[in-house]
Amino acid sequence: MDSKIRYEIEFPINSSPQLLYQYISTPSGLSEWFADNVNSRGEFFTFIWNDSQEKARLASKKTGEKVKFKWVDEASKDTDYFFELHILVDELTKDVSLMVIDFAEKEEIGEAKQLWENQISDLKHLIGSV
Repeated sequence: MDSKIRYEIEFPINSSPQLLYQYISTPSGLSEWFADNVNSRGEFFTFIWNDSQEKARLASKKTGEKVKFKWVDEASKDTDYFFELHILVDELTKDVSLMVIDFAEKEEIGEAKQLWENQISDLKHLIGSV
């Protein structure tokens, strides 16, 4: 497998950090915009899209600020890859944005960013931030 490249994208979101955090940190919140369905058992989250599913471990979280999911293999062992959702609040303007940190293979970065843009667009519609 080729090594993947880390990338970051920032999305302005017109929402309170507290509301946004519920959508990025809970199975019910994530299943409304990120995946078709999300189940959790302890620290492990299963993300389901159509006929495929991926498993990740909630590697870290800071309430109201960020969550980091580390992808795991079939034996539930951590892989080298993760995705992180980080809520940023500008100190002066109080503008809220969501920073996405993810990995993709070099030739797939454009496609991966487009996928995030579509998913964040769904999230914005859900919370009325359009």
